[in-house]
Amino acid sequence: MADAPLPALLHRLAAMLGPAGVLTGADTAAYSEDWRRLYQGRTPAVLRPADTAQVAAVLRECAQAGVAVVPQGGNTSMVGGAVPSEAGDQLVLSLARMNRVREIDPIDQTMTIEAGATWKSAQVAAEEAGCLLPLSIGSEGTAQVGGILATNAGGNNTVRYGNARDLVLGLEVVLPDGQVWNGLRRLRKDNTGYCLRQLFVGAEGTLGVITAAVLKLVPRPTEQEVALCAVPSVAAALALFTRVHRHDPAAVQAFEYMSGPGMGFVLAHIPNATLPFAPAPHYALVELATPRPQAGLRAALESVLEAAMEAGEVEDAVIAESEAQRAALWRLREEHSEAQKREGASIKNDVSVPVSRVPALIEQASAACLALMPGIRPVPFGHIGDGNIHFNLEQPLGMDPAAFLAQDHAVMDAVGEVVRALDGSFSAEHGIGRLKPYMMPEWRGGAELDLMRRIKAAIDPRGLMNPGKVLP
Repeated sequence: MADAPLPALLHRLAAMLGPAGVLTGADTAAYSEDWRRLYQGRTPAVLRPADTAQVAAVLRECAQAGVAVVPQGGNTSMVGGAVPSEAGDQLVLSLARMNRVREIDPIDQTMTIEAGATWKSAQVAAEEAGCLLPLSIGSEGTAQVGGILATNAGGNNTVRYGNARDLVLGLEVVLPDGQVWNGLRRLRKDNTGYCLRQLFVGAEGTLGVITAAVLKLVPRPTEQEVALCAVPSVAAALALFTRVHRHDPAAVQAFEYMSGPGMGFVLAHIPNATLPFAPAPHYALVELATPRPQAGLRAALESVLEAAMEAGEVEDAVIAESEAQRAALWRLREEHSEAQKREGASIKNDVSVPVSRVPALIEQASAACLALMPGIRPVPFGHIGDGNIHFNLEQPLGMDPAAFLAQDHAVMDAVGEVVRALDGSFSAEHGIGRLKPYMMPEWRGGAELDLMRRIKAAIDPRGLMNPGKVLP
């Protein structure tokens, strides 16, 4: 319960934020439902501050009134991490108006940017400065900087550059009581106690609101080569990755796996999606890149693929001849989620295992789910180069979608048992959100979960920041 009447709080917030700063009524609908349409919440208002000072003022007022706040970026969470509850008593805080690039330093190779900027706009700004912002995800045109950092997003280039937290040098964060922590440091070395920025990266907005960040940039590639390969098995895809990585680990920018059924959904549901060769049981997408001029990546890739074909690891392959062809090959990978959505209801498992155990994961988890539900259609795909597979499962043909989704916990737990036996994680890059808190005690119980609870209690003792997410 709020400590003060909600209408009075909203009146004060509207006076502070102005006409563009508060949305009510039907205008809040898009902010109250997640991308997957798993959760439909309600909110009295969406608050849209224009700067850090306004964020701080909002959180001070809400803390004094005892009203919970749900920070929201582009609302692209796969686990319901940015949706208000169905009770209608939580305010959504959108950072969309805070979208400025504050500074880019090509010598330092850093960018200082506000949390509401889309990741794509940050990539474009980096490119214009002759640099690369080295993280790529399918939702980068909508996902915002703050949301990507709050969820520690991974994406296609983790194999080379790491996850989002590996790109963060500094943060500006508004705490639940309205205090502002200015940690926007551009230093590569700053060994002065606890690394506070890493508390907020991956915390999913449960400890405070990220309002700006200093991100690492890298030199922009001068050569880039992409190949789509038909492979006979998951083990062959892994063997190809090992071969490519050992040849030149510094050049591997991405290495993605796709199953035959998943590619079939893309070809069936995505307009103008075409394969450059005959359909295969499995696929691998390889991207090499380097800032070194005249590095000879094309010849190197051709040589590696020739050796892989001789070893039986690759059955067919095509190397992009233009930027348009490169984009077309990547589109076959990036449209997997949308194609599965159009095919029907799907249960998603964002899991990771040691890279060497990916073939075992896909084989054993497929068998476990088919034993649980005959006719279920496994559609694994993802970042085989870092061990992160999106082990998604499509509803059996003819099954009622609602009845299928009602069994999501049983299916997720079946996959989880395989993942646990392989020393993996039940959440690789999507986070916990509202979907997976029930799994935390079993997977992260004892001292680990106790530490998380103590951190939450110390920073947000009243539990007003994004309640119902992460912690059970």
